[in-house]
Amino acid sequence: MPLALLSPRPSQLGRDDFTASYGDIYEHSPWIAAQSWDLGLDEAQDTPAGLAERLRQQVDAASADAQLTLIRAHPDLAGKAAVGGELTQDSRSEQAGAGLDQCTPEEFARFERLNAAYRERFDFPFVIAVRGLDRHAILAAFETRLHHTPEEERRIAIEQIHRIALLRLEHRAAESRSR
Repeated sequence: MPLALLSPRPSQLGRDDFTASYGDIYEHSPWIAAQSWDLGLDEAQDTPAGLAERLRQQVDAASADAQLTLIRAHPDLAGKAAVGGELTQDSRSEQAGAGLDQCTPEEFARFERLNAAYRERFDFPFVIAVRGLDRHAILAAFETRLHHTPEEERRIAIEQIHRIALLRLEHRAAESRSR
């Protein structure tokens, strides 16, 4: 099976078009795409894995403050932004795919309690790549991760954000193949 390619191909785009096409891969953080383009892109970045790695390098090289800003750009799961329809299209689709839009009132109240406790403890939202998980698995992860140290959780949040980015790129490549 041939390698899945992104469309449009990152290596063939100018900076503005690249940032417009891929600046939303990391939630509300187009600086990651812009800095990635500034390093130069070649055919290795035309695949989801190749571009994900290039984007990841920018995040991993960023300051702790920039990483915290990236984490804080993510919405609470099943939170007010979801209820108010304020999520990005990717976040809305991902949360719906995990069934977070179908929570019972009790589950929704539990998400609200956990979101508040998590923010109180870590001063950023709980971030998890929800694709492939259901709300029960997400709630269980929430409970477990509340016991981590702040440094462990910052590291896990960044890893989850990288996973979200790769999944988003893979989804886009699959969509472009099916057209």
